[in-house]
Amino acid sequence: MQLIGLTGGIASGKSAVAARLAEHGAVVVDADQVAREVVEPGTPALARIAREFGDSVIASDGSLDRAALGSLIFSSPEKRAALNAITHPAVAERSHELFAAAAAADPDAIVVYDVPLLVDAGRADEFDVIVVVNASTETRITRMMELRGMTRDEAMHRINSQATNTERLAIADVVIDSNGTLEQTLTQADALWEKLSARVGGQT
Repeated sequence: MQLIGLTGGIASGKSAVAARLAEHGAVVVDADQVAREVVEPGTPALARIAREFGDSVIASDGSLDRAALGSLIFSSPEKRAALNAITHPAVAERSHELFAAAAAADPDAIVVYDVPLLVDAGRADEFDVIVVVNASTETRITRMMELRGMTRDEAMHRINSQATNTERLAIADVVIDSNGTLEQTLTQADALWEKLSARVGGQT
């Protein structure tokens, strides 16, 4: 198994690259989806969140009230750190289970972990190859304004809440430049797949 860490800032085109690699046959594990899964009703992580932050963050149906939790942690680095201390280990454990399942199903699997906060979570050492989808700040702002209806200030706030391009590029083994057209970005994803597939061939 090859384990690929795929990251990039908001509106960088990372999801498009992940989808393209999936079309080629990669097993894509979506970190955001895992993060939602580990706090579903009945999970240990949700129970810990309720103990830490109180019943006000639990909706009437027993699910996590994300808006209520968000309002609590938005302006409090301490509370945000407390939440991360609960969720990050749960996400790591579940993602490792999914990686192991993919490897068991196919020892030659190319597993792509689609993770926006790879730098922030400090998990870079886990991966055989780290791929960063990179676009300039201005390109990403334009995309968020045009495609997501955000104001410029809203877009900048989202960008500033994540790691910087420089921090992401510092851990990159492969950089996909997504400043151009979608077609140009996907062509680079195709070339990446060819290289990864060749590595599998060389190992067998």
